[in-house]
Amino acid sequence: MKKKIMIACIIAIQATTVIASIPVVSTKNDTATAYVSKEDEMMVKNALASFKSLSKAARKTRITDAKALLKNYKADKATNASHDVEISTVLLAILAILLPPLAVYLHENAINSKFWISLLLSLLFWVPGVIYALFVIFA
Repeated sequence: MKKKIMIACIIAIQATTVIASIPVVSTKNDTATAYVSKEDEMMVKNALASFKSLSKAARKTRITDAKALLKNYKADKATNASHDVEISTVLLAILAILLPPLAVYLHENAINSKFWISLLLSLLFWVPGVIYALFVIFA
């Protein structure tokens, strides 16, 4: 049920071609909270009301359209992700020359044995640390 409501909201918002902005503010305890303005709430309520007023066949076609749009979005995101990986690898290679342990840490997303080996090699002699970091990134 929640999934259908979410898809209905996506369809209705897309149909009205209005993009609502949701600013993020921080509260006293520094946790980020998002708030929606009254206009945005009214827009969502109107969109849901208009979606509910549609016939069952029209709802079904809207939902299939939304699913197709979501599928296309995911496919586009996947192709752009491969491009981002190439850029990320180039930046990590540059970082491996400048700061080998940091490049290994960012590539592995954890402080593990590869990070400690890179740190040790970089402290002892710089060139082996760079070589090892490049090996870890491109392996």
